[in-house]
Amino acid sequence: MMRRMTKVIKIGDRAIGGDNPILIQSMTNTKTEDIPSTVRQIKRLTAAGCDIIRCAVLTLEAAEALREIKKQISIPLVADIHFDYRLAIAAIEAGADKIRINPGNIGSDEKIKAVIDAARERNIPIRVGVNSGSLEKHLVEKYRGVTAEGIVESALDKVHKIESFGYDNLVISIKSSDVMMCVRAHELIAKQTKYPLHVGITEAGTVTSGNIKSAVGLGLILHQGIGDTIRVSLTGDPLEEIKSAKLILKTLGLRTGGIEIVSCPTCGRTKIDLIGLANQVETMVADIPLNIKVAVMGCVVNGPGEAKEADIGIAGGVGEGLLMKHGEIIRKVPEQELLAVLREELLSWK
Repeated sequence: MMRRMTKVIKIGDRAIGGDNPILIQSMTNTKTEDIPSTVRQIKRLTAAGCDIIRCAVLTLEAAEALREIKKQISIPLVADIHFDYRLAIAAIEAGADKIRINPGNIGSDEKIKAVIDAARERNIPIRVGVNSGSLEKHLVEKYRGVTAEGIVESALDKVHKIESFGYDNLVISIKSSDVMMCVRAHELIAKQTKYPLHVGITEAGTVTSGNIKSAVGLGLILHQGIGDTIRVSLTGDPLEEIKSAKLILKTLGLRTGGIEIVSCPTCGRTKIDLIGLANQVETMVADIPLNIKVAVMGCVVNGPGEAKEADIGIAGGVGEGLLMKHGEIIRKVPEQELLAVLREELLSWK
């Protein structure tokens, strides 16, 4: 696929846009004022593969907490601001690497300009965020409902407002919980701006439904070369967002690295706890930095054949299983030893 070339924007020590890789974002769900808890969560997310983290700033205390949080983490820190322009300025002064605002709920031009001036002084980007749920009444009336066209017009109006103050260090985010509306909006805005786009399906849902909606929506958008950063928004542990985002990018060929697990569905031939084993393998390989494919098969009937495309795999039998490399059976081991033997092979992989 051909990547859409966008303006290069620096966020802390990372760069997005242009031919830079697509970065993964998430957002903490801790109380930002609780510095130890917030730092712990960010470090866990970083270890899982998060590239940029966003924290909610609802109070001046939260804005000030960013100063200490930033000292203890290694990835760019984004401040999420709504309504109060003073919080945006405080977050910038505390060292935020980027701020996320909706100029429509910040207030008067004077307040917007004050935020822009603070960002300009430190040369940090502003992410202009618009969600379908907060679309202005006049645009809802103009387009006879909430539409992709209305979302795009709303976002570009806000971008033009900031540009009118002479600032173009911008990232745009347009989101909707309606997957196909979100896809259409990104197709439209990609033709009308060169600013980097942060892509996600907002309020996607639980880990199950949210993953499906995000995979479909992000897949359709990213496959068109649109998108510079992504977030998989899930009602669950933010770690799940990172795992899903990495797999979406890897599946589309937009990111390499990390072990890919392939496993067969269960059937009447399965004589082992395949579901449990597959989940154990997925967890076990998370910290192994190999770029290979691992197969987890439920029986010895089709397992060896189905695993031929994998670099290494295991197939279960009755109380025992097979260890395979490149489709060839190399060892038979008791079922309870399958996981340990597989890990041993992976850790000594050459």
